[in-house]
Amino acid sequence: MAGKTSSKTRKPAKKAEEKQEVAADAQPRLLSGGNPQIAKAYGDAPVQAYIAAMPGWKSEVGRRIDALITRTVPKVQKAVKWNSPFYGLEGEGWFLSFHCFTKYVKVAFFRGSSLQPLPPGESRQKEVRYLDIHEDDEIDEAQLSDWVRQASQLPGERM
Repeated sequence: MAGKTSSKTRKPAKKAEEKQEVAADAQPRLLSGGNPQIAKAYGDAPVQAYIAAMPGWKSEVGRRIDALITRTVPKVQKAVKWNSPFYGLEGEGWFLSFHCFTKYVKVAFFRGSSLQPLPPGESRQKEVRYLDIHEDDEIDEAQLSDWVRQASQLPGERM
């Protein structure tokens, strides 16, 4: 039977080809609240994939936040963990993350209780503070940039 292939042995190969085609065309799945599901990874590429997959107006907000952080903290390290972009400094830990919800983008400052002025959103976690950005909100880039600068100078979270 050498050289012959039965129809049963071809099916798995055909299915594997179909799966590869689907995987190449697949867009990240949106979780509840519209948050993109992106595999945990380090570097700029997974963060850019997350931002590109953010639905509607939230993608532009993600691009603006990412650009502001990169401009304010040129040596920033990036990663996607728990389906959220994380920003930190090598050896210092993570200082900021953001996440999509149905009606807003939540920016989390892990040592936000040490920032001046305090970001407006409280957390159940003592040191964390939030900034929620809704669709029609004006982003005060000067204030956000100042919070990012301050946050990057504080000890980061090890996650």
